Amino acid sequence: MRIPATINPPVFLGSAGLTLAFVIFGVAFPDTASDTFTAVQNWIVDTFGWFYMLAVAIFVVFALGLAVSAHGQVRLGPDDSRPDYSYVSWFAMLFSAGMGIGLMFFGVAEPMMHFMSPPTGAGGDMEAAREAMKITFFHWGIHAWAIYAVIGLALAYYAFRQNLPLTIRSALHPLIGDRIHGPIGHAADIFAVLGTMFGVATSLGLGVLQVNAGLAHLFGVPETTGVQLILIAVITLMATASVVAGLDAGIKRLSNLNLILALILLAFVLLAGPTLFLLKVTVQNTGAYLSEVVSKTFTLYAYEPNAWIGGWTLFYWAWWIAWSPFVGMFIARVSRGRTIREFVVGVLLVPVGFTFIWLSFFGNGAISLDQGAAAGAIAQAVDDNVPLALFTFLEQLPFASISSVLATVLVVTFFVTSSDSGSLVIDIITSGGAEKSPVWQRTMWALTEGLVAAALLLAGGLKALQTASITAALPFTFIMLLVCYALLKSLRIEAARRQSFHLSSAVQIRGAEVDWRRWLANIVHQPQPGRIEAFLHNTVYGAMEDVAEETRRLGRLEAEVRLEGGEAALTIHHGAEQDFLYAVKPTMYEASEDYAFANGPQRTDRNPNDQYCRAEVYLSEGSQNYDVFGYTREQIIGDILSQYQKHVQFLHLTR
Repeated sequence: MRIPATINPPVFLGSAGLTLAFVIFGVAFPDTASDTFTAVQNWIVDTFGWFYMLAVAIFVVFALGLAVSAHGQVRLGPDDSRPDYSYVSWFAMLFSAGMGIGLMFFGVAEPMMHFMSPPTGAGGDMEAAREAMKITFFHWGIHAWAIYAVIGLALAYYAFRQNLPLTIRSALHPLIGDRIHGPIGHAADIFAVLGTMFGVATSLGLGVLQVNAGLAHLFGVPETTGVQLILIAVITLMATASVVAGLDAGIKRLSNLNLILALILLAFVLLAGPTLFLLKVTVQNTGAYLSEVVSKTFTLYAYEPNAWIGGWTLFYWAWWIAWSPFVGMFIARVSRGRTIREFVVGVLLVPVGFTFIWLSFFGNGAISLDQGAAAGAIAQAVDDNVPLALFTFLEQLPFASISSVLATVLVVTFFVTSSDSGSLVIDIITSGGAEKSPVWQRTMWALTEGLVAAALLLAGGLKALQTASITAALPFTFIMLLVCYALLKSLRIEAARRQSFHLSSAVQIRGAEVDWRRWLANIVHQPQPGRIEAFLHNTVYGAMEDVAEETRRLGRLEAEVRLEGGEAALTIHHGAEQDFLYAVKPTMYEASEDYAFANGPQRTDRNPNDQYCRAEVYLSEGSQNYDVFGYTREQIIGDILSQYQKHVQFLHLTR
C-alpha cells in the first residue's frame, strides 16, 4: 500500500492509533474508563499540581517579557512581510478558536458556583460575589492567553521567519537540530495531536451538553446521552463542511459570524439587564483582578489542602495547555507578518478585555438577578444542571425566547469553528507541516474529533472531559518549557546578527570610483522591469559568479549561484552554521502622484497608479530596502562582500 505524500507516517499513524485505542476503551468499557479517569486525575492533581501552577506562571512572564523587550520588534516572517488579515478578522478567528464555547458554558455557571461554594469561607453574600468574580477572571485572564501566545509565537517564528515546517517539532530545532525529523520530533508532534484532540473534544462535549440544554429549555427535547450523541454527529458534519471549504471560505467567515452574534448577545444582556451596575462591576472586577493576580498565580492551598483547586484552577490550566497546540498553531497560521510585540499585545490584551466584559455582564448579571427577581432560580439551575444555567439566566430578561435561540445558535457556531479549526491544525501536524492536504485527511480528523467527544461522554460525562484535558496536558507542559528556552535562544542569536549588521553602515559600495552623474540618473529615472532583468543577467549574475568562484578557489567553503524566477541569488554554505544568502530581486512599487519619474515634471498625463521597479537586495531575513540598480560589477561585488563581512561577524558573536 502506497502512503500518500501528504502524510507523515509516524505522526499520522501513531496519533490515529492512540486515539482509536482511547475511543474503543471509552465505548467498550465505560464504567472502567470512568474509574480510571478519576484515579488518573487525582494522581496528577496531587503529584503535579505545583508543576502546572509554576509552569503557567513562567509562560506569563515569558510572553510579557518578550513583548516589552527589544525582541518585540522582530517580525513573524521576513522583515518586509505584512499581516495577511485585518485586526477584526484576526481577533474574530483567534477568539472563536480560543475559548468561545467555554465562555458560553461557564460565563454564568462558574461565577454562580464560586458565589455559592467558594474555595474558602461562606457563600451567598457580597464578599463571596466579589471573590467569585476575581476567581473567574483569574481562570479566564492573561494566564490562558499567555499559554496560547507561547506556542503561537514559537510556531509563527520558526515557520515564517526560519522557513521550518509549521509543526511543534520545529520549535525544538535550536535544541536538537535536525533530530527534529527523527523520533524526538515525532513524539513532540504526537503529544501535540493528542493534546489538541482531547482539548477540542472536551470543548465539543461541553458544547453539546449546552446545546442539548438549550433545546430542552426551548422545545422540550430530552436531555439524554442518545440525544447528545446525535447532536455531536450533526454538528460534526457541519464542522466537516467548514473544514472542506478551507480557512478563508469557511473558518474565517464563521469566526466573523461568531463575533457578530456574540456582540449582539452581549449588548442585549447589557441593555436588558442592570446596565449601570454591570458597567460599574466591569471596572471594579478588572481592578480587583489586577491587584491580586500575582498572589493567585501561586496559590495552591498548601497550608489548607482543598480539593477545589483540582476541579477548577488546575483543570483550567491543563485545559488551556491541552488546547495550546491547536489554538497556538491556528493563531500562528493567521498571524504571519505581525511583530512579536503586536502579537503578544493582541493575543493577551484584546481577547482578555472582551472576556472580562463578557464574564462581568453574564456572571454579575446572574448573581444580581438571582439575589433579586430570580429568587434563587439561577442558583438552583446551576446546582441541578450546569449547562442550563445560561438559559435560566436569559429567562429572567425580556425577549427570553429570542435570546435563548440566539445563544443556542452561538453555541453551535462556536462548536463548529472549534472543531474545524482543530481539524485543520491536526491535519497540518500529521502532514508534516503541509498547509494543503487532500480533503479526505481533513474530513477524517473532523469526524475523529466527534468520535472522541462521544466516547468521553459515554465514559463519564463532564468528569471524563476534565480528566482527558488534565492528562493530555501533562507531557506537553514539559515540551512547552523547552519551547520557551529554544525561542529565547533563537531570538538572542537574531539579536546578535542585528548587532553585527549595525557595526557598519547599511550599504557600502566598494570597488571602482562611483560616477555620480550616472548614480543620480539611476535614482531619478526609475527603470521598468525589463531593464532590471537585463541588469540581473548582465551585471549581478556575473558579479555573483566571480565571488562564488573565488570562494570555491580558496577551498574552505562551498558557494552556488542561481538565476531563476526573476531573481539572482548567491549562497555560501557554512556547514552546521547559518548559510549566507545574498539575492537581488525586481520589486514593484506604486508611484506616488506627485513624484516625477522618467519624463520629469513636464509630464501632465501620468497615471497616479503607475508602478516602478527596484533591484532590491534580500538577505535571509528579507528585503534590506535598498536598490542596487546601476551598480557596476565591481560595486555589486563590494556590496556582497560588505554584507558577507557582517554575516561572518554574526557567526563569530554566536559561537
